[in-house]
Amino acid sequence: MTDLLHDRSAWELTNCSVANALDVVGNRVSMLIVREAFLGTTRFDDFATRVGVSESSAAKRLAELTSAGILERRPYREPGQRERHEYALTRMGSELRVVLTALRDWGDRWASGSAGPPFHAVHRACGEAVHAEIRCRSGHLVPLGGTVLLPGPSRDTRGAT
Repeated sequence: MTDLLHDRSAWELTNCSVANALDVVGNRVSMLIVREAFLGTTRFDDFATRVGVSESSAAKRLAELTSAGILERRPYREPGQRERHEYALTRMGSELRVVLTALRDWGDRWASGSAGPPFHAVHRACGEAVHAEIRCRSGHLVPLGGTVLLPGPSRDTRGAT
């Protein structure tokens, strides 16, 4: 079993999962829109207002997130009004929950300043704080340094020996 972490000279990351994910959600406005979707925001105007961006910026990011499959547009019509669209997280978008939780954890600890974080996420059933952890599929908590990198199906090893 070759640990790729210790053989970095063999890496050709032309299909890097981190880079590919950042291509989809790697900007501030996109992640804040996803945050708002998790908090129950569905309407275009509410996204723009709550994220604090112009309508054109909100429209661009909502279109990108919809095109990427993170959000889906659903038509709705209020009485006497024209048809409009609201946005909802897809299954793919819902899986960003752990990413947002990890970012919130980090921000609470390192970026919230002396005032502290504006809110805490707690488990509705028991009231305990919710936080992100790294666990293996067997459920073991994995400490820093407790992983190895193994070749994946698309790893490009051009030039590797």
